[in-house]
Amino acid sequence: MRIHIATDHAGLDFSTRLQDHLRSAGHEVVDHGPVEYDALDDYPAFCIRAAQAVVADQTAGVEALGVVFGGSGNGEQIAANKVDGIRAALVWNTSTAELAREHNDANVISIGARQHSFEEVISFIETFIATPFPGDERHVRRIGQIADYERDGSLLPDPRGGGNGSAEGRD
Repeated sequence: MRIHIATDHAGLDFSTRLQDHLRSAGHEVVDHGPVEYDALDDYPAFCIRAAQAVVADQTAGVEALGVVFGGSGNGEQIAANKVDGIRAALVWNTSTAELAREHNDANVISIGARQHSFEEVISFIETFIATPFPGDERHVRRIGQIADYERDGSLLPDPRGGGNGSAEGRD
């Protein structure tokens, strides 16, 4: 499996150690930065490039996932989710790593490096990588609804009435 990794300064140590661990487990690792510690670095470009690479690989039929790190993981998740085709999930335990794949077919996870030990992070990532998306109809349907909204703003009809569910006419 090809794993794309990006971080900010808070996750640089985890990223470096994780890359060594994943390579020793037989994965191909692509580092999208940063290459050195800079407390003022700007993580969005690193995370967006990693997310773009995941989409490009998956589109080309290459088995690939992504991992992004930050102090909390929140900003990195937001940045990755701006890339069309990415479903990035913030993970804080093995259960959320598993559910990200099983329920959301997440292709990127974000982890707060200041929130967890290295051993915990390894367990989250190994769970994420090992968990397949089972393709249950309800999850496929929900993922499709999110994609529909991203594509054209369409939503299911409001069950309370008073709207057709489209983005037309909204401010």
